[in-house]
Amino acid sequence: MVSQVILWIAVVALAAIVFALVRQIGVLHERIAPIGALTIDKGPKVGDHSPLFELVDLNRHPVTIGAENSAGRSTLLMFVSPTCPVCKKLLPAVKSLAVSESKWLDVMFTSDGEAEAQRDFVEHNRMQNFPLVLSSELGLTYRVSKLPYAVLIDHEGIVRAKGLVNTREHLESIVQAKQMGVASLQDYLGKRITAAEAPAVNGEGAGKHHG
Repeated sequence: MVSQVILWIAVVALAAIVFALVRQIGVLHERIAPIGALTIDKGPKVGDHSPLFELVDLNRHPVTIGAENSAGRSTLLMFVSPTCPVCKKLLPAVKSLAVSESKWLDVMFTSDGEAEAQRDFVEHNRMQNFPLVLSSELGLTYRVSKLPYAVLIDHEGIVRAKGLVNTREHLESIVQAKQMGVASLQDYLGKRITAAEAPAVNGEGAGKHHG
């Protein structure tokens, strides 16, 4: 009887500890800031006009990148490759984003290499509804060294967001940064932290001056 009572006390204590840990994990989860796309400070900067490109897509249709869009539509330029496994995993998220933001956003893929391999890539991943441009010049201009990489150009031809996008969250952060008018989510969070710390610093300085 005594051993059973002790056992039940241990079980109750363990349950209480687990509950406390779960609660702390929830608190930490709420406090962790979202991680946006990794912005690489190379190539055209956010806020600059995109270089103008007159190209053709894989189907020989003319494509213009970086010009003003009279319909007020922005372009999400996705740098991908048939040999990039992360690119293939991210494609469903890109397609989903294209549908959800179709009122103002066009999605365009770009890559380089053999055209036949690119056609197989398009067909295998059902990307026929999106233009794909073969251009090494694009990658060199935007200084793209890792894939997948995204550049968001607004209707005025201005680069509004860019970065390395390994996950759906990274991809969505590109759109969110444009909608919020910031270079990146990290930039936005940094400004918020600075603004929150400024009153405390000013208040401390004012107190010292008063003394």
